[in-house]
Amino acid sequence: MAIFPQGEKPIGLASDHAGFETKKYIIQLFEEQGIRYIDFGTYTSNSVDYPDFAHKLGRAIDNRDCDFGIAICGTGNGINMALNKHQSVRAALCWSAEIAHLARAHNNANILTLPGRIVSQQEVYDMIIAFFNTDFEGGRHQTRIDKIPC
Repeated sequence: MAIFPQGEKPIGLASDHAGFETKKYIIQLFEEQGIRYIDFGTYTSNSVDYPDFAHKLGRAIDNRDCDFGIAICGTGNGINMALNKHQSVRAALCWSAEIAHLARAHNNANILTLPGRIVSQQEVYDMIIAFFNTDFEGGRHQTRIDKIPC
């Protein structure tokens, strides 16, 4: 199964040092399937600060350079918090395929956030499949999403 149908815009990727190896795995998957992406860093496993890379991805979503993204840090929490400061971002911290599916179906999440130190490559793959092959259900869920901005 393909990870997801290729859209017009590339998928944004961001990680800190703790998510770097997981991001490398995702890049390998994308390259094998010809999926376009933009890597907003980090580019090594040297210690860095996750907001620096979260904000690059968040700005790409805000500017409509990317419609979707994947972000990874050790627990997923920090990078997720930084991403959700951006007005156009609905980042969802996921640790199972079911949560990834519901994040798209009910929350119209546009960034899949992963806990790189906690999930296996198989779990990452399963979450990517679930996230990018699930459509937003709309309806009552859209009403709730409309209430998110302050």
